[in-house]
This record gives sequence, C-alpha cells and structure tokens, in this order.
Amino acid sequence: MAAITELLRAESDGTVSFGDYTLGEKKKVENFSLGGNVYKVKTFREITKLERNDAFVYESVPGTAVSHFETLPGGVNFTAEGVADAQVTLGLKENTTYRIFVNDAEVGAMSTGISGKLSLSLALTEGEKRVKVIE
Repeated sequence: MAAITELLRAESDGTVSFGDYTLGEKKKVENFSLGGNVYKVKTFREITKLERNDAFVYESVPGTAVSHFETLPGGVNFTAEGVADAQVTLGLKENTTYRIFVNDAEVGAMSTGISGKLSLSLALTEGEKRVKVIE
C-alpha cells in the first residue's frame, strides 16, 4: 500500500486509500472529489493527514499508509500500515464515547471532548492493523 503513486485514491467499494510513509519530502493532493465530498491529503515519513470538506478526519505521526478508509454511521473503519508504531488521531463527533477494535479485538473505549478528536496508538512494527471505531 505504501507505494501507491496517487497518494489518494478512490476504491471500487466507495472507500478511500491514502498516504505514503516512504516519502522523504511532504507531498499533497488537494481537491479530490468522491461521493459529493472533497478530500485533501498531506503525507510523508513523518506525518499523514486527511481532510474532508476542509474538516479534520485523520492524522498519524509518523506517517502511515491507510487503505479502505470509510466513514460509518457512528464511526470509522480502515487498515493502516507503517514502519514504526504510530499515534493516530481521528476527527469524530464531539462528546461521544467510542468502542475501539484492532484486528477485530475490542481494545477499549474512549470518549471525545468538545474537539471531537480521539487518539490511539497502533503497533505497526508488528504489521498492518485493521481498525474500527464505533459508538
């Protein structure tokens, strides 16, 4: 996934894939339209960030490659990979409690504050991780 040349692409199932943690310099794609939304991605080895309609959606430090990112009713679902463990921040609804699943195992629950941001750590040195965050 890290070597995708598009940096941001639409998948046949309506999801988006984005990011390239192998880049030495920051690259970005703007004004990417999909399903009535406009996406923007910035990515390289130190950070990957996705915005939808000028609103924060996803950020990882260091950078990651994300496949099949989808917004669900009450959450998100995606697969992430990288060369190092990553801190991932998601833009969700404010003041809401979410259940977090990694590789189909529930790892706990977290609540967002007034910013709607939720942060979690992913052990990506152990391989890609499937993540589902739902209310």
